[in-house]
Amino acid sequence: FSAPATGSAPFRLKEALQRGQSVVVYFYPKDNTGGCTKEGIAFGELHGQFAAAGCLVIGVSPDSLASHERFKAKYHFPFELLSDADQALCRLFDVWQEKTLYGRKYMGVERSTFLLDAKGVLRREWRKVKVAGHAEEVLAAVRQA
Repeated sequence: FSAPATGSAPFRLKEALQRGQSVVVYFYPKDNTGGCTKEGIAFGELHGQFAAAGCLVIGVSPDSLASHERFKAKYHFPFELLSDADQALCRLFDVWQEKTLYGRKYMGVERSTFLLDAKGVLRREWRKVKVAGHAEEVLAAVRQA
């Protein structure tokens, strides 16, 4: 897949795999919200350890690229954020789900994370993620893969 990304160029999964990297793709609902900010910070704090393990981390949400650029800059995320405004990636990974808030149903991102090995094979997935301790759990899985 390919998607608009923060930084200077679109993200292309094929290019990351050609560099022999595994890839963690984490989907989150919205920039600058409590849980999404905590999750991004947690992945950011462990970024060096993911890199040392040969793993690239990317975050994905339906927010615009401009929103992602501000979010990334505000919290100094050392990884790229992908804009999935048309929910194509969300649908590809089946994270675009019906949700309920205060009795109102709507479609949105189910917080989920996927670990792809250097050949692009899905090695692990986490659905309905709780933020606390999640980045550490993903790093442990990367080290075991």
